[in-house]
Amino acid sequence: MLCPCWYAVPELMVMDQGWCSTALLVRIDEGDVDGVDLSNTDVVMGLHFPGPTLFDGNATARIYLDESTTPEQREALESIFKGERGGAMAVTAGLTSTWLDTVVGPVEVSEEGDVVNATVGSTGKIRSERLRNEGGDVMTMEGTGFSLALEFDDARAELAPSAGTEWSDPDLPVNFSNKSGAVGKINWSGD
Repeated sequence: MLCPCWYAVPELMVMDQGWCSTALLVRIDEGDVDGVDLSNTDVVMGLHFPGPTLFDGNATARIYLDESTTPEQREALESIFKGERGGAMAVTAGLTSTWLDTVVGPVEVSEEGDVVNATVGSTGKIRSERLRNEGGDVMTMEGTGFSLALEFDDARAELAPSAGTEWSDPDLPVNFSNKSGAVGKINWSGD
């Protein structure tokens, strides 16, 4: 259920397929960059790491934005997610050697109870569901590499494995489906 990269320990990060690919969804409730309002926008990233570990970098990445975003929002979101403004995404950007052109098209996201669904045009879909224990409490993990690097509140993420994430972007090196997943709150700031 957990991708070995969550641990951020090189000797534990042996990618089970020799590579790692993922789709990352960020929902922005409120925020702005230089006066550009980013509230209620969604950003999806497709990432491929050729391995053998995440620390080897050389990733290929693409940003997907909904067609309802304005040109000013697109510019601001690209600068954030490409790590140009510092903050959490600078870590991912430091591992990325190839940025594909941003795709602007339909991005639909819904949250119902413990389930998050997102569809990015005909490229892919993300589906994750929070895990609950026998007592009904959401299962969490704290202090992992990703939860620290992505600045999850309290370095804590709720376990939410994929229940149907599939990605097919002809410009990314591979098509993939995911099993690992987490949901958490973040508060980012940067330059």
